[in-house]
Amino acid sequence: MEKVDAVAALGALAQDNRLDVFRLLVQAGPEGMAAGAVAEVLDLAPNTLTFHFDRLRMAGLVTARRDGRSIIYMARYERMNALVAFLTENCCRGAQCSPGAARKPKRTKVPA
Repeated sequence: MEKVDAVAALGALAQDNRLDVFRLLVQAGPEGMAAGAVAEVLDLAPNTLTFHFDRLRMAGLVTARRDGRSIIYMARYERMNALVAFLTENCCRGAQCSPGAARKPKRTKVPA
Protein backbone atom coordinates (compact mmCIF):
# COMPACT_ATOMS: atom_id res chain seq x y z
CA MET A 1 0.00 0.00 0.00
CA GLU A 2 1.25 3.45 -0.87
CA LYS A 3 1.36 6.21 1.73
CA VAL A 4 -1.31 8.23 -0.11
CA ASP A 5 -3.68 5.23 0.03
CA ALA A 6 -2.99 4.73 3.74
CA VAL A 7 -3.73 8.39 4.43
CA ALA A 8 -7.02 8.15 2.51
CA ALA A 9 -8.04 5.01 4.42
CA LEU A 10 -7.08 6.45 7.79
CA GLY A 11 -8.88 9.68 6.93
CA ALA A 12 -12.04 7.77 6.08
CA LEU A 13 -11.86 5.86 9.36
CA ALA A 14 -11.10 8.99 11.39
CA GLN A 15 -14.77 9.67 12.09
CA ASP A 16 -16.73 7.79 14.72
CA ASN A 17 -19.75 6.84 12.58
CA ARG A 18 -17.60 5.67 9.66
CA LEU A 19 -15.42 3.64 12.00
CA ASP A 20 -18.57 2.05 13.46
CA VAL A 21 -19.87 1.28 9.95
CA PHE A 22 -16.60 -0.28 8.86
CA ARG A 23 -16.27 -2.39 12.02
CA LEU A 24 -19.86 -3.59 11.62
CA LEU A 25 -19.17 -4.61 8.01
CA VAL A 26 -16.03 -6.44 9.08
CA GLN A 27 -18.11 -8.34 11.65
CA ALA A 28 -20.76 -9.12 9.02
CA GLY A 29 -18.25 -11.14 7.02
CA PRO A 30 -17.76 -11.47 3.27
CA GLU A 31 -21.50 -11.61 2.54
CA GLY A 32 -21.82 -8.02 3.78
CA MET A 33 -24.86 -6.25 5.08
CA ALA A 34 -27.77 -4.35 3.59
CA ALA A 35 -27.60 -0.58 3.96
CA GLY A 36 -30.95 -0.56 5.76
CA ALA A 37 -29.71 -3.08 8.32
CA VAL A 38 -26.57 -1.00 8.94
CA ALA A 39 -28.72 2.10 9.40
CA GLU A 40 -30.94 0.26 11.87
CA VAL A 41 -28.12 -1.25 13.92
CA LEU A 42 -26.19 2.02 14.14
CA ASP A 43 -29.27 4.27 14.34
CA LEU A 44 -28.13 6.44 11.44
CA ALA A 45 -30.32 8.35 8.99
CA PRO A 46 -30.16 6.90 5.44
CA ASN A 47 -28.80 10.10 3.88
CA THR A 48 -26.08 10.34 6.54
CA LEU A 49 -25.20 6.70 6.03
CA THR A 50 -24.95 7.18 2.25
CA PHE A 51 -22.40 9.95 2.84
CA HIS A 52 -20.35 7.68 5.12
CA PHE A 53 -20.53 4.75 2.68
CA ASP A 54 -19.30 7.03 -0.10
CA ARG A 55 -16.27 8.12 1.93
CA LEU A 56 -15.42 4.50 2.78
CA ARG A 57 -15.85 3.44 -0.85
CA MET A 58 -13.63 6.29 -2.12
CA ALA A 59 -10.93 5.12 0.30
CA GLY A 60 -11.28 1.59 -1.06
CA LEU A 61 -12.38 0.11 2.27
CA VAL A 62 -15.84 -1.05 1.22
CA THR A 63 -17.58 -2.20 -1.92
CA ALA A 64 -21.26 -2.49 -2.77
CA ARG A 65 -23.53 -4.64 -4.88
CA ARG A 66 -27.20 -4.44 -5.67
CA ASP A 67 -29.45 -7.26 -4.49
CA GLY A 68 -32.97 -6.55 -5.72
CA ARG A 69 -33.98 -3.27 -4.11
CA SER A 70 -31.23 -3.42 -1.49
CA ILE A 71 -27.63 -2.33 -1.67
CA ILE A 72 -25.32 -4.71 0.13
CA TYR A 73 -22.09 -3.24 1.47
CA MET A 74 -19.05 -5.37 2.17
CA ALA A 75 -15.73 -4.64 3.83
CA ARG A 76 -12.73 -5.07 1.55
CA TYR A 77 -10.59 -7.30 3.73
CA GLU A 78 -7.61 -7.22 1.39
CA ARG A 79 -7.53 -3.43 1.68
CA MET A 80 -7.94 -3.57 5.47
CA ASN A 81 -5.09 -6.10 5.70
CA ALA A 82 -2.92 -3.96 3.42
CA LEU A 83 -3.49 -0.98 5.72
CA VAL A 84 -2.57 -3.01 8.81
CA ALA A 85 0.51 -4.34 6.98
CA PHE A 86 1.51 -0.80 6.00
CA LEU A 87 1.14 0.40 9.60
CA THR A 88 3.13 -2.48 11.04
CA GLU A 89 5.68 -2.84 8.24
CA ASN A 90 8.62 -1.83 10.41
CA CYS A 91 7.18 -3.03 13.68
CA CYS A 92 9.68 -4.25 16.25
CA ARG A 93 12.56 -3.31 13.94
CA GLY A 94 11.71 -6.13 11.55
CA ALA A 95 11.56 -8.86 14.18
CA GLN A 96 8.63 -11.26 14.05
CA CYS A 97 5.98 -10.03 16.40
CA SER A 98 2.23 -10.04 16.60
CA PRO A 99 0.96 -6.45 16.58
CA GLY A 100 -2.22 -6.00 18.52
CA ALA A 101 -1.47 -8.87 20.86
CA ALA A 102 -1.72 -7.98 24.49
CA ARG A 103 1.71 -7.29 25.84
CA LYS A 104 2.75 -6.45 29.34
CA PRO A 105 4.39 -3.06 29.51
CA LYS A 106 8.10 -3.18 30.16
CA ARG A 107 8.89 -2.28 33.74
CA THR A 108 11.65 0.18 34.26
CA LYS A 109 13.32 0.88 37.55
CA VAL A 110 12.80 4.34 38.82
CA PRO A 111 16.02 5.79 40.21
CA ALA A 112 15.89 6.33 43.97
